[in-house]
Amino acid sequence: MHWVQLSLFRCLNQSGPLAVTKLILGICLLAPGACGEPQISEPVVNSTLIVNAQIIDGSGEPAYSGALRFEGELITEIGNLQPLAGETVINAGGLTLTPGFIDTHSHHDRGLETNKDAIPILTQGITTSVFGQDGGHSFPIADFYTAYEQYPAAVNVASYVGHNTIRDVVMGKRSQQSASDNEVELMADLLAKELASGALGFSSGLEYVPGKFSEGSEIIRLAQTAADLGTRYASHVRSEDRFVFEAIEELIQIGRVTNMPVHYSHIKLAAKQVWGEAGKAIKILEAARDEGIRVTADIYPYEYWQSTIGVLLPGRDPNDLEEIDFVLESIAPADGIIFTYFAPNPSYVGLSIADIAVLRGTSEAQTLSDVIGESMEWTEVNGGLGSESIMGRSMQEDDIAQLIKWDFANICSDGGFAGHPRGYGAFPRVLAKYVRDQGTLPLEKAIAAMTNRAANAIGIPDRGLLAVGMKADLVLFNPNTVQDHATVKNTQQLSTGISAVWVNGELVLQDGESTGARPGEALKRNGF
Repeated sequence: MHWVQLSLFRCLNQSGPLAVTKLILGICLLAPGACGEPQISEPVVNSTLIVNAQIIDGSGEPAYSGALRFEGELITEIGNLQPLAGETVINAGGLTLTPGFIDTHSHHDRGLETNKDAIPILTQGITTSVFGQDGGHSFPIADFYTAYEQYPAAVNVASYVGHNTIRDVVMGKRSQQSASDNEVELMADLLAKELASGALGFSSGLEYVPGKFSEGSEIIRLAQTAADLGTRYASHVRSEDRFVFEAIEELIQIGRVTNMPVHYSHIKLAAKQVWGEAGKAIKILEAARDEGIRVTADIYPYEYWQSTIGVLLPGRDPNDLEEIDFVLESIAPADGIIFTYFAPNPSYVGLSIADIAVLRGTSEAQTLSDVIGESMEWTEVNGGLGSESIMGRSMQEDDIAQLIKWDFANICSDGGFAGHPRGYGAFPRVLAKYVRDQGTLPLEKAIAAMTNRAANAIGIPDRGLLAVGMKADLVLFNPNTVQDHATVKNTQQLSTGISAVWVNGELVLQDGESTGARPGEALKRNGF
């Protein structure tokens, strides 16, 4: 009768009670004896019971067999439970039931308004996506929240307030210069107003324009404003390659001075001279925690990053061939720099600098110099519009494996609906590669890094655990078959193995397909 239970469940969620009645009558006609003699039943209850599940609750504790009941948005019971008269019963068939995954660093906001079913997100098991990272957010954030509450998608969303955004608003054409004391105070005032709309905290993108032009004192002043309002700080640090350890120290210092939680966005060691130094990075972070600094991090499971080509050159000088030679030798090789967008010549999308060098008949260094110059010129001519995006191969597997095991690291995608494969496969990739195939970490610890640890890192107290009173964001999947399929060459392939996803108690994904439900909420800090 497992198929009957699933059919009833699907029918109830998609078509309502009348369709369920018709389905029951059909079952009785097709399978005499299945319904038995007419009985007087008790009133139908508005709850759902998932039985025969392997429960991993997000705490890191071992899995156990059991059942979970939820009613409306909330989990109401967990344990050895029996069905109530008339409630919806789902037989999990031994599949693994976990809290919904929380993506603490997402760019799926770019396109979510036209992809309300959020299939690339849900097929990863993600139920909450956090935006406003890398120093950029939808401004004003109150409008973002209002629009989402009026026209929600299938997933929950939350957001930070971005430093680069408020710097641009306050400083305008001066944003690529040092800020005056008055400008910093104006930024602090604007930050406070944006945070008052319920944002999770303050984010920076210190490797990007205009954040790279800010002095450390500016960031500390703004971070203190966020700290005084009881929020937190997340940073794409000033360098992820040659100066990475100096950048880590800046992040720690902000936590030390402000006494606020600080979060290291997409931690990585992205240059040859720091490969193999994951142990050193973890020791620095652990020492900070021992000091009382609440530092955490998120990470995605790929050797490739995605960003603008300009981040390869801190001085942003495309004619500095000595610097470009260093980049190709130590940071990303020519065949590991691949365009995902190039406005001056869209035919370059999917090609590497090595490929383009062959097409042009120029050296790899000269080719990189030329295309950076062309992208900068295109941006200037087109009023500052972004002209390019690349994937860069700069990390190594041993470092990723060590960092992903850190007790205060959680998983993120840092992805979107286009570009890097992480937007379609980050979470299943961890479960397939680092748990099932390599045994880098146990399944329970991986789930904790996707759920409870993530919720704690960003300050969402009512999600990330399977416990009574928590929100019913749930994922049912097969750990033996869950698999990412997106690759650098074929970036938009959906993951498989996620059987069902519930968001706020509503079924949104079943067998890889959308149910059409859109129960996502705009999550705000408590009190907003």
